[in-house]
Amino acid sequence: MALPKAKEIVSSNPVVVFSKTYCPFCVQVKQLFIQLGVTPKTIELDTESDGSEIQSALAEWTGQRTVPNVFIGGNHIGGCDDTTNLHSQGKLVPLLTSAGTTVASGSA
Repeated sequence: MALPKAKEIVSSNPVVVFSKTYCPFCVQVKQLFIQLGVTPKTIELDTESDGSEIQSALAEWTGQRTVPNVFIGGNHIGGCDDTTNLHSQGKLVPLLTSAGTTVASGSA
């Protein structure tokens, strides 16, 4: 049940961050999106009743067990380093825009 749920969340939201409330890397990614004016759909796996099942399903689906586990436009982006590297290369904002999100002007 966890994998269909995760896929449904990803397919129905342009930006999704599977996160844990206490994870500093998750906080960093969420703050980056906030700076860009993007509000991701955030699933805090440590507060969800089926969070550990979702995390296992994500590992099966993406090969990544760690959080944050970031999806943009239905595509798996990766974790914190992957997301921040895309931003430093100037590739994150175009990805967000193509996923249908509105990025704050001047944040590129």
